[in-house]
Amino acid sequence: MTSRYPAIASDIAKLFAARGTHAVEVAVLQPADPFLDMAGEDLRRRIFLTESETGVTLCLRPEFTIPVCLDHIASQAGTPRRYSYLGEVFRQRREGGNEFFQAGIEDLGDRDTPQADARSLADAHALLSLALPGQALSVTLGDQTIFEAVLAALGLPRGWRMRLARAFGSAAMLEAALADLANPPRNGQLSGPVAALVLDGDLEGLSSHIAGGMEQAGLSASVGRSPSDIARRLIEKAELRSVRLSSEAFSALKDFLAIDVPLNSAAQALEIFATGAGLSLGAALDNFSARAKAIEAHGLPVEKTRYDAAFGRPLDYYTGLVFEIAAQDSDRPLAGGGRYDRLLTLLGARTPIPGVGFSVWLDRIEALRESAR
Repeated sequence: MTSRYPAIASDIAKLFAARGTHAVEVAVLQPADPFLDMAGEDLRRRIFLTESETGVTLCLRPEFTIPVCLDHIASQAGTPRRYSYLGEVFRQRREGGNEFFQAGIEDLGDRDTPQADARSLADAHALLSLALPGQALSVTLGDQTIFEAVLAALGLPRGWRMRLARAFGSAAMLEAALADLANPPRNGQLSGPVAALVLDGDLEGLSSHIAGGMEQAGLSASVGRSPSDIARRLIEKAELRSVRLSSEAFSALKDFLAIDVPLNSAAQALEIFATGAGLSLGAALDNFSARAKAIEAHGLPVEKTRYDAAFGRPLDYYTGLVFEIAAQDSDRPLAGGGRYDRLLTLLGARTPIPGVGFSVWLDRIEALRESAR
């Protein structure tokens, strides 16, 4: 493990203090299950797993949001509360290097969603502007809540809404889901007792059957998807095969996903889409408009910030705003974040705690700083 902090670390710490955050440190070794259950398929494949002396599955810290939320729950601290962090994360990376630094802020408990969202984006933008003075930045926003409101307004069954919501953030998964929605596969490859349990929708019986099969094969139920998760997916897939979306509704969904406009005209574009498709987006659109105004009030260039209706981030716990910030003319994000209102409840909080946050990739920032010298 390297002990060399990035050169910009002290300036980032000062910015975090000025923004009223509580600096925290979280353990490098973390329980693996929360990441395997909630972090998303892409991150799950790249986690470094290990095991404690008592047989508990652990992992090297692959990101900070889940550990910060777990520590907040354990501390029983009040909200609203803003946490900042700067430290190493560990995951297999396509570009090489398995250890790298991240910094960020997790904003917990503020129930003014538009204002908290705008503040998170403004904090991330301020950090990058501090670290890369003079660097032109491009900001891309998406919104899972708007996407799910469109799916609901189109009358899609719950199973389809869940599959498409899970695919949000992965172009390949979304394309595959839309292809199946347009032409549902006629038959699955299941047979025997599994096929019968799926046909009956027997989640408990199917979970038990899968768990028994995994045990016989010597597979650990704590690594990868749980038996109940596998069973739920199999039943959902069977239900999905019986649904075919009308050509009008499918066309409307494709039209929505094609929206890609500057933020200062995004609310109008969504209103025009909804009116043309005969849909009501309700509170989701109201919150979207309020957030756009709050972002502008922070002084961010809304005319240079884009809203892409098909844009998401590959982490399963996001529920609303998602965003990435990159150097202009680059497709490698320097910062990414979003809203995760269900995460703390899933992690064990007794009452719902809304949350929004971001992380920055300090190695990418350092590379740009070096190239500018």
